[in-house]
Amino acid sequence: MSDKIALSTWPTPLEPMPRLAAAIGLSEGDLWIKRDDLVGLGGGGNKVRKLEWIVGAALAERADTLVTTGAAQSNHARLTAAAAARLGLDVVLVFPGTPDGAENGSGNLVLDGLFGARIFWAGEGAPSDLAGAAEDVCRQLDRDGARPHLIPFGGSSPLGARGYVEGGEELRAQLPEVDHVVVALGSGGTMAGLIGALGVERVLGVHCGAVAEPATTVADLAGALTGRALAPDALRIRTDQVGAGYGVLHEPVLEAMRTAAAIEGIVLDPIYSGRAMAGLIAAVRDGDIRRGERTVFLHTGGLPGLFGHAETVHRSVAALRLHSPG
Repeated sequence: MSDKIALSTWPTPLEPMPRLAAAIGLSEGDLWIKRDDLVGLGGGGNKVRKLEWIVGAALAERADTLVTTGAAQSNHARLTAAAAARLGLDVVLVFPGTPDGAENGSGNLVLDGLFGARIFWAGEGAPSDLAGAAEDVCRQLDRDGARPHLIPFGGSSPLGARGYVEGGEELRAQLPEVDHVVVALGSGGTMAGLIGALGVERVLGVHCGAVAEPATTVADLAGALTGRALAPDALRIRTDQVGAGYGVLHEPVLEAMRTAAAIEGIVLDPIYSGRAMAGLIAAVRDGDIRRGERTVFLHTGGLPGLFGHAETVHRSVAALRLHSPG
């Protein structure tokens, strides 16, 4: 019997993007966008599909507190906090850095506060052992009489990936003859679940720099999910959009964000969906995706994080000033 709980309503919309298709070198009927940014919980995003399974398991274990990790602008952390608020649970978010960091007080952190999350700042240099810091938090909560449940980074586990097996099946029902699904590859669970539903050959992941070994991470998750070993080199992964690093604005990504916004009115973020769009544009340019092939761009959300990314905000506002009269 499944422990899955409902945190939103499905399916999410699948919308054509004919003008963007033509702009990037495809035929007008080739390109679609799967709107998982419109999921109706906590500002939307792909993590909700994972959390339906993971939080369901936590409730089955009678947990009363959710604990998870991420960067300070983590979409996953924000949606974990939203899920906890929806279900009457406490939540502790374990972030690297200190409360006086430059990005504090904006973007996802605003929503974390509104959802009632408590934040444990693990200090500088913490990303190398953020999971260990979260385990320490769980032990302290347990000593204090709480019943914590630790959710892995990004919600990416074989259990969480089931959400995107369902998402892939939902997409296939909407567009049965899809040739390519392009998705941001962060912690790996979304891509792994899509592979479970659609197969390796249809899923193109665009590495965002969140994990050190993206192919191995996805292969391990997909293998555990399906029960079949999967070779990392069998995956379709682009690594050309990471640039200088995970949190650093990459120029082709900013250009992809501007293109999607100006041509289709679609807002992307600079860490995940923007990189995925830049990867899609590069894949068309390289011939990996060609005219006549039905292609879906999975919008994984992340809008609040855009407003917590200082360089993107600054560059966007600067561009407005350049186009002002006088």
